[in-house]
Amino acid sequence: MTFFHFGNCVALAYVPYVIVYKCSGLAEYSAFWKCVQAGGAYLFTQLCKMLLLATFFPTTEAVAGSLDITGEFLKSTVDIIDLIGLHIVMSKFAGKGQLKFMIAGMGWATAELIVTRFIPLWMGARGVEFDWKYIQMSFDSNISLIHHISVAMLVWLYSRSDLQKTSLPIVLTLLGLACYRPLIVEILMQAVGLGSWMLLLAKAGFTSVVALISLQMYLSIPSQGTNSYY
Repeated sequence: MTFFHFGNCVALAYVPYVIVYKCSGLAEYSAFWKCVQAGGAYLFTQLCKMLLLATFFPTTEAVAGSLDITGEFLKSTVDIIDLIGLHIVMSKFAGKGQLKFMIAGMGWATAELIVTRFIPLWMGARGVEFDWKYIQMSFDSNISLIHHISVAMLVWLYSRSDLQKTSLPIVLTLLGLACYRPLIVEILMQAVGLGSWMLLLAKAGFTSVVALISLQMYLSIPSQGTNSYY
C-alpha cells in the first residue's frame, strides 16, 4: 500500500511534465538541454532572490497566527526577479515564440519541482500512513507547471512590439497578479479560512483563467504562426 501510494504521488507529480514535453513539440526540437539551462537559470535566480531578501528585507517578528502583510508583500515584490530571469532566458534562445516560452516555462517549473517537492514526496509519500497532503502536493506541482508556462508566455508577450496597445495593461496586470499570488493565497487562508482542498481549487481556477487569457492574447498576434522567430 505504501509503495502504491508513493507511485501514485510520483506519477501525478512528474508524468504531466513528461506529457507536456512530448506533446508540446519540445521533444521534436531536441530542447532538453535548453530546458536544463532554463532550470539552471531558475536556480541562479532563486539564489539572487535569497541574497536580496537577506540583505535588504530582513525577517520581521510576527505575532503567532497572524499574517505579516508587509513582509509577504516585500517577498512577493522580489519575485519580479523571476520575470527578469525568464526574459533573459528567452532572449538567449533562437526560435519561434512558442518554443521560447515553452522552454523557459518548462525549465522553470521542472527546476522548482525538483528543488521544492522532490525530497518531501520521496521521504513523505513513502511513509507507513497515507496522507492526502502528498496527493495535494502532486496536484499543486501540475498547477505550477501551467502557471510558469503562462507567466513565461506573458513575459514574451510583453516584449513583443506588435502586441496590441489595449492588451498591454492586461499583460501587466496578469504579471502583477502572478508575482503577488503567494500573498493573495496567504490572505485567502487567513481571511477566508480556506481549507487545503479549496485552496488548491482556488489556485487551479486562478491559474486556468490566467492561462486562458494569455493564450487568447498569444493567438491574437498576427505573426504568431510558424514564421514568428521573435
